[in-house]
Amino acid sequence: MLRSIADALRMIGSAIATVVTLPFRLLARLFGGASRSASRGGRTRHV
Repeated sequence: MLRSIADALRMIGSAIATVVTLPFRLLARLFGGASRSASRGGRTRHV
């Protein structure tokens, strides 16, 4: 009984952690990509 409650709480906690960290991971990816393209000399022109 206690094990099933602990498993349920663990699943809820991991879901909350995923939802909370998702925006920060998206921002990190956005700014990481922007800094990479800026360090290469800005936008690249496709011919």
